[in-house]
Amino acid sequence: MVKLTAELIEQSAQYTNPVRDRELDLRGYRIPVIENLGATLDQFDTIDFSDNDVRKLDGFPLLKRLKCLLFNNNRVVRVSDGLNECLPNLESLVLTNNGFQELGDLDPLSNCKSLQHLSLLRNPVTTKKHYRLYIINKVPSLRVLDFQRIKQKEREAAAKLFKGKKGQQLAQDIGKRSKTFTPGEKLPVKRAAGPTKEEIDAIKQAIANAKTLEEVERLNNMLKTGQIPGKEIKKIKNETEEVEEEMETTVNGT
Repeated sequence: MVKLTAELIEQSAQYTNPVRDRELDLRGYRIPVIENLGATLDQFDTIDFSDNDVRKLDGFPLLKRLKCLLFNNNRVVRVSDGLNECLPNLESLVLTNNGFQELGDLDPLSNCKSLQHLSLLRNPVTTKKHYRLYIINKVPSLRVLDFQRIKQKEREAAAKLFKGKKGQQLAQDIGKRSKTFTPGEKLPVKRAAGPTKEEIDAIKQAIANAKTLEEVERLNNMLKTGQIPGKEIKKIKNETEEVEEEMETTVNGT
């Protein structure tokens, strides 16, 4: 992987593309994180990040000139909630062949008031029910989605589907976000499971067969806390079975 540095930006190809926009070519460096774009001095209309390893659309400085971003063949799964503040004039966003899973992961795009062209082809999210109508409803500025022009009938269908309380509830139900781990968050603590009924019965039997007060007290404490190591349970079961065998031998021998 290659770090996106000011030096890399300066060394990368810069040219006027066929639609006469100034474009910065950052394709194929396996860049994992967007950073240091202040070094562009906001001189580009288009930046091509295709064929990298970017996972989240964030880290942009204020780039008023930037109109088009190309992120074909990355690993993008999230969009920064403040993307619109950094890129106020973004018109085209190509995210073909990335990793978006849930419709709610795309909600931050609703704040991009200038966004007109969006591609999410070959993302898992495109298989979700109501995918196209959900995006049309969330990003009303869009004119073209997945290289297909949005028709007036689709806008009307989207407005009808998500209208009123039922529509809002539907949008909430299907617009969930993926669960992602954020650095700095505490991982959930896995609690040990309590003893089973069989294990509790084994302890009670062991208490009944205990030969000393110390052993009775130790077993009682284990029963109260419910925290019983597996080895201890096995030991208790073995001791119980040995005592029962001794009692059976004594009874049969008399």
